[in-house]
Amino acid sequence: MDMHEIRIKAREKLKGVCRVCPVCDGRACTGEVPGMGGIGGGAAFMENVSAFRAVKLNLRALHSSPVPDLSLELWGRTLALPVMAAPLAGAKTNMGGALSEDELADGLHAGSRAAGTVAWSGDAFVPGIFEAGLKAVGKQGGYGIVTIKPHGTEEIIRRVRMAEEAGAIAAAVDVDAAAFRPPAPALPVGAGNPAELEKIVRSTKLPIILKGIMTPDEAVAAANIGVSGIVVSNHGGRALEACPATVEVLPSVAAAVRGRIKVFVDGGLRNGADVLKALALGADAALIGRPLVPAVVGGGAEGVALYFAKLAAELLSAMILTGESKARAVRRHTVYRPA
Repeated sequence: MDMHEIRIKAREKLKGVCRVCPVCDGRACTGEVPGMGGIGGGAAFMENVSAFRAVKLNLRALHSSPVPDLSLELWGRTLALPVMAAPLAGAKTNMGGALSEDELADGLHAGSRAAGTVAWSGDAFVPGIFEAGLKAVGKQGGYGIVTIKPHGTEEIIRRVRMAEEAGAIAAAVDVDAAAFRPPAPALPVGAGNPAELEKIVRSTKLPIILKGIMTPDEAVAAANIGVSGIVVSNHGGRALEACPATVEVLPSVAAAVRGRIKVFVDGGLRNGADVLKALALGADAALIGRPLVPAVVGGGAEGVALYFAKLAAELLSAMILTGESKARAVRRHTVYRPA
């Protein structure tokens, strides 16, 4: 099985819910939420992709750098490459039931681990989705990151306890999903009350990550309450349409907290060169979501592992052609700046 065969099979199973476009840029699925599209007119989704495309790299071939080291140290684990599977969930609502929620979670987590990296489990405000992701993390011996929606402080803490029991590497609170939550005044966390979030951080020894940070001041606020990492994310263009692309804000967000906490980024990365751009602009690692949908639907865990192998080969090539030797220490001057 190769990626071409996997994509053909995925197109058949997805039946138009995802068109399996040559480049996943949000144009064919504009506004399809539920589905794979971006919110409203799809501008934030499309701009995530186009903004990464607009960043250029300086080609440097006159160097004696060794074979690049793609590895990443992450809270006691060594990943083979600085790319992880972003939270993907809603097999029925977003993927037309092309596979079950358990099949989706298992394929993502098993395939990611086979490739030497990890998947982030999904969550939702409906039963079953969080549980499927949690089970998948447990099956991989804790080799995964558990994502939790902003359900309310006590419920988040309860789910963090479940992540601990599963042996997860870390737990993430998906604060940019606050708008998806059913109205319920009894849920006090809202979009991320700092005092409540600090209570969550202090409740566990697990690293806590906040996903959905798009400004330097919020990055600093996150670091000040003791989180271990943030994800620069606009929820793949599914939260607020009128916001900048993630790669546009990444440099300033990363600079505000450099060295204090881990900085990850998602939204719009489509190949290994994009991953190198993210690293050069201040990210420790990247998350990739939608392009993994055809991989897991068409090929299960094997498809996911093959997709990550493709990304790793592209990243390796990009690093060789820019003179970069360590993914953990990519230099800012690798990104081209017009004179």
